[in-house]
Amino acid sequence: MGKIRDASELDAEACAAIYAPYVRDTAITFELDPPTVDEMAERIARSVRTHAWLVLEDDEGCVIGYAYGGQMKPRAAYRWSCEVSIYLEPGRRRTGGGRALYEALFERLTARGYRTAVAGMTLPNPASEGLHAALGFEPIGTYRKIGWKHNAWHDVAWSQLPLATAEDPPVEPT
Repeated sequence: MGKIRDASELDAEACAAIYAPYVRDTAITFELDPPTVDEMAERIARSVRTHAWLVLEDDEGCVIGYAYGGQMKPRAAYRWSCEVSIYLEPGRRRTGGGRALYEALFERLTARGYRTAVAGMTLPNPASEGLHAALGFEPIGTYRKIGWKHNAWHDVAWSQLPLATAEDPPVEPT
């Protein structure tokens, strides 16, 4: 399968290359322009400071996928929850890489004190829906016709996964 490791800004070019086709050719993400390498480097740096960003390498050491966590909402009461996303090179879905990336990501987020992960999926997206369901995410709602891209309205389904339970009040995420 390859190796999963913490990402750094040096992975920005590979992550930007993986993400660009999703931006240009699909409604999976609602971004309209692929981020530059510098923009991706800043995203990685920001995520690593507060949550986690991981990459999956193939047997030759090339980055073929990534997963990350970030702030769910800016209001303080949400600080124990995070939004997660995952992207794999085209043709790498249903190979076990997504599951492995997410499981490693959840371990790091839990260790930092996060209690809940949420994920949004533009519909239809059977691969993403299946991965999230297989990992135990539970549906929590759907935003109907929330995003306009490629000359059509798109729904986004949201699901959540409990990462940890602990004593209350919760300890601040690190």
